[in-house]
Amino acid sequence: METKQENVIRADYSEIMQKSYIDYAMSVIISRALPDVRDGLKPVQRRTLYDMYELGIRYDRPYRKCARIVGDTMGKYHPHGDSSIYEALVVMAQDFKKGKTLVDGHGNFGSIEGDGAAAMRYTEARLEKLTQEVFLADLDKNVVDFVPNFDETEKEPSVLPVKIPNILVNGADGIAVGMATSIPPHNLGEVIDAMKAYMKDNSISVRGLMRYLKGPDFPTGGIVVNKDGLKEIYETGSGKIRLRGRVQTEKQKGGRLQLVITEIPYTMLGANIGKFLNDVASL
Repeated sequence: METKQENVIRADYSEIMQKSYIDYAMSVIISRALPDVRDGLKPVQRRTLYDMYELGIRYDRPYRKCARIVGDTMGKYHPHGDSSIYEALVVMAQDFKKGKTLVDGHGNFGSIEGDGAAAMRYTEARLEKLTQEVFLADLDKNVVDFVPNFDETEKEPSVLPVKIPNILVNGADGIAVGMATSIPPHNLGEVIDAMKAYMKDNSISVRGLMRYLKGPDFPTGGIVVNKDGLKEIYETGSGKIRLRGRVQTEKQKGGRLQLVITEIPYTMLGANIGKFLNDVASL
């Protein structure tokens, strides 16, 4: 005769939903969508750079096929599909999206007009010198923790031992569950000067730091219109930065004047460039 045992747990539905939502949100925030403030990298970026380091694809060595990098990263550290890994790799090589590129790309890595990169079987990459010396050089000095990968067959760093505040230098963006971030990039020299000032006096005010860190420094240039509002943005971590492009005139043969766009707003990348050009043409 069989006896069945039942274990009924009585719980409030709203409490279960709240706990489940928080658990899911934290999983997305920590494991996928948002960068870690310590190295300014999302997990897919960190794992890709670490895999390139492990493969020996240094700045002073030959390029390797991106398909090789993507496949190795996916098999060892990031089993979430090759497209997300390759997209992260491409963005880290685009100088119009990153203040300091972390990957040296060889081949068609897309354009500022919005053209996509070539397939990973055609493109090649290697680490930038900055990445190797500033992001990865101290991995063997036991300054960061290593954790098991998804199937516990490899070890990966929980965070890279970055020597600069990369989250400010290259900025960060991401949309998670119930949370999002959008941090603009800044000038490397200004960030280091501000960091040194903070290390000398950790009670320095925001206005004091802004003597060194003047404001965002976008890779596509542009003019920050609302500079007066930057202090409040830095104090609260919330606000909008308004940008304008830069246009100059050049005299052509016959006395005609030509408008030359030298800098564009950072948000006008890709298809938005057409709108920006139309706005300029209607001036």
